[in-house]
Amino acid sequence: MIQELLAIIEEVLIDALKTLPFLLVTYLILEYLEAKANQKTSQLIQRAGRFGPVAGSVLGALPQCGFSIAAANFYAGRVISLGTLMAVFLSTSDEMLPILIAESVSITVILKIIGIKILVGMCIGLILDFMIRKWWPHRDVSFKIEELCEQEHCHCHKNLLIPALHHTLRTLIFIILISFAVELIIFFIGEDSLSAIVLNVPYLGSFFTSIIGLIPNCSGSIIITQLYLEGAMTAGSMISGLLVSAGMGLLMLFRINKHHLKENLAITGILYFSGVGMGILIDLLRITL
Repeated sequence: MIQELLAIIEEVLIDALKTLPFLLVTYLILEYLEAKANQKTSQLIQRAGRFGPVAGSVLGALPQCGFSIAAANFYAGRVISLGTLMAVFLSTSDEMLPILIAESVSITVILKIIGIKILVGMCIGLILDFMIRKWWPHRDVSFKIEELCEQEHCHCHKNLLIPALHHTLRTLIFIILISFAVELIIFFIGEDSLSAIVLNVPYLGSFFTSIIGLIPNCSGSIIITQLYLEGAMTAGSMISGLLVSAGMGLLMLFRINKHHLKENLAITGILYFSGVGMGILIDLLRITL
């Protein structure tokens, strides 16, 4: 038993370390793009007007630190609409993209996942704005995205290497822990039993992965992505969880919009059931990625 467990630990560590250079290079690139794009992205999202959900869904899909946080603050100040906020939340990729790249997932699969998130975010956002435009007032606020870069989450720094290393090490630790947990489940339960657990059950799995996706940090998207790559869930369940993985955005919404608790809960409900509904639809249509 002990030797088998040690073998599992060794295998997990070796596999995780193989992803290290890919993660570091990916995060260095993302940090560079973030540093160049944040201000322009903020300006675009504010000027989009009724096309806010379209801009929000596309810009939200770009791997930028804190953009869902920025959107939550925009919304609390009524700079953007509810539809635009929802579009950003649904399209935000959080830690999904670096993991998929590090695991050498096909670019076609990655583009399909991102495309689905953009399309769902855009459609849900436009529908929401169409329904409530006449009843949802806006007010102007002074806002700078730099003020919202969460210290724990983004570690804003002029030196790109420091935040890139932070993201890389944190993601690597999550990958090791989650991979080890999955390997233990396979070891004690068996692969056949694992394929029958609730996460891999069409339709029902979407309800559970969407709950995991609501975890307000990078762990939710890491868990979902890793489990999908391990074959522990359907494509629909995976999409459900990733759609609601808005990073720290949802947590920031409750913090900055704290005087509107019912509104925040309603937004969370819309986010959750949007993810569940899309996941069930994908399973019904037997779509594979």
